[in-house]
Amino acid sequence: RIMRPDDANIAGNVHGGTILKMIEEAGAIISTRHCNSQAEEPCVAALARVERTDFLSPMCIGEVANVSAEITYTSRHSVEVQVNVMSENILTGAKKLTNKATLWYVPLSLKNVNKVLEVPPIQYTRKEQEDEGKKRYEEQKLDRLETKQRNGDVILPVINPEPHTVGYSQSSLIHLVGPSDCTLLGFVHGGVTMKLMDEVAGIVAARHCKTNIVTASVDAINFHEKIKKGCVITISGRMTFTSNKSMEIEVFVDADPFLDEPRERYRAVSAFFTYVSLSKEGKPLPVPQLLTETEEEKRRFEEGKGRYLQTKAKRQAQMQQAAQ
Repeated sequence: RIMRPDDANIAGNVHGGTILKMIEEAGAIISTRHCNSQAEEPCVAALARVERTDFLSPMCIGEVANVSAEITYTSRHSVEVQVNVMSENILTGAKKLTNKATLWYVPLSLKNVNKVLEVPPIQYTRKEQEDEGKKRYEEQKLDRLETKQRNGDVILPVINPEPHTVGYSQSSLIHLVGPSDCTLLGFVHGGVTMKLMDEVAGIVAARHCKTNIVTASVDAINFHEKIKKGCVITISGRMTFTSNKSMEIEVFVDADPFLDEPRERYRAVSAFFTYVSLSKEGKPLPVPQLLTETEEEKRRFEEGKGRYLQTKAKRQAQMQQAAQ
């Protein structure tokens, strides 16, 4: 579809959350279609995880986004979907790859939202494809478990924070989950949640830099629990790390159920977003150094630095491999 002004920021760059929402919609369609192809019981595919995705090239107002999805692996209860996003300038005909993403879905019964159904297997052209897919499946399963175990933090307001501190830029958004946010089963679309997360992360980045910012990448997004219609969700974001030209922002979503089954607030989703600061001409700008004040903030900064260096080394290795 064509990108409209309400899809973009004030500089005309399409929000990362808008693209993430389109990616999730494509993944949900293909995985739901596949899971119902041989199913005795109708189901809807629910998003469980999004692997790291890089925003390779900015998309602008007036360009056409073309999102394509392919199922690349199936386990007994999950589906791996690879999604590509192309942008097209309809005036010149120029096309470019803007995003590549990997998503994992699980099929939930239409009769019982808590029942996970079995996934029909796919046919692989090579045995190596199945082996590689199984390896990815095991890795993401382990990472989801580790992420869930460290999800106990909350973001508290800071009185009169100093500029460029964690407390200065941290932000929260409260949203009542309505019918338009939900699937047929009455829980929130993963794409809706990701768009709200990107919105909060963007506010954090803009507050820190006071410039135009764009989403550069999103680390793995883990969906720990479903969010049902009628819940009030709080999307919170805080700066964890800055390099010379990028910012890492931790975002998590907490849900407060009020209607059908009252229970304690719970952590539903978590992820790390990376942003870059741009000039009015779209050129990268230096990022102000994050000032850490507490031991906890220093610990999170070092963890973010480790992720940054790991990603940088991986990117350099891929470039060297491509050059060979």
